[in-house]
Amino acid sequence: MNEETAEGRIILVTGMSGAGRTSTLHVFEDIGFEAVDNLPLSLLSDLVRGAASGRALAIGVDIRTRDFADDAFAHELKRLRDVTDGSVTTIFMDCDDDILIKRYTETRRRHPLADERPLADGIELERRLLESVRNRADLVIDTSQSSPWHLKRQLTARFARDDAIGIGICITSFSFRRGLPREADLVFDVRFLRNPHYQLSLRPLTGRDSRVGNYIGEDGDFVTFMENLKGMLDLLLPRFEAEGKSYLTIAIGCTGGRHRSVFVAERLKDWMKPRYPRVQLHHRDLEQAAEESAGNDGEAAE
Repeated sequence: MNEETAEGRIILVTGMSGAGRTSTLHVFEDIGFEAVDNLPLSLLSDLVRGAASGRALAIGVDIRTRDFADDAFAHELKRLRDVTDGSVTTIFMDCDDDILIKRYTETRRRHPLADERPLADGIELERRLLESVRNRADLVIDTSQSSPWHLKRQLTARFARDDAIGIGICITSFSFRRGLPREADLVFDVRFLRNPHYQLSLRPLTGRDSRVGNYIGEDGDFVTFMENLKGMLDLLLPRFEAEGKSYLTIAIGCTGGRHRSVFVAERLKDWMKPRYPRVQLHHRDLEQAAEESAGNDGEAAE
């Protein structure tokens, strides 16, 4: 069992308000951690000392936590690591400012630092106050483009307390129009493959459909590409594991995230599953792509 899934692990979850800290704690509860939120910093060490032997804890702290400050957080983190022989992981939940503004506006919730100032100013102030906390975090998770479902799969693959052996892998398809997945370790561009978008009978379908797969598979370079990709991963993945990497995200991108990237990601997952049981598949932009007009053309086409 790797370090991140060891019994007795302590996870500190902090970050920007509205970036998903509470959702993250719920995920940790679902995978067997005891979750505690908004405990005063000065009580963290007492909580850890009093926890049952071998009990994994996920503790949420943020700007609303009593006595929260950068120096106090650093001091308590050092105390926790002394108590636990270093087995503490800090996660910083982050998100683009415009997405945070949208979330607060849609939910009509009040930002903790925006009582007497505009929402954007409150977010800017919080980001300044948390800058050094973010810089010291062991893991930064950006939820700007993540659904709750994607966040859960990402955290589960990294931290689920089970006896699975081997590196955890997430394969995600995506649309280049919507930007690179920020969590990606390896990115492969499959826009060179023949494009089903230009076939009217295939355009409404997705890369999960066998007709789309057959069309892409008939590309003269597809088989060579897949064999080279598999060969590269056969070389890289054991090396990543040997270096102690416990989780890897492989991103496969095309223009619209609907046909080529989905098909390649599905094929790659099928190939990897027998070799790496902890592989998961996610199509980041497939739902949004399905909602778009099928009439896009030119460079805007998938």
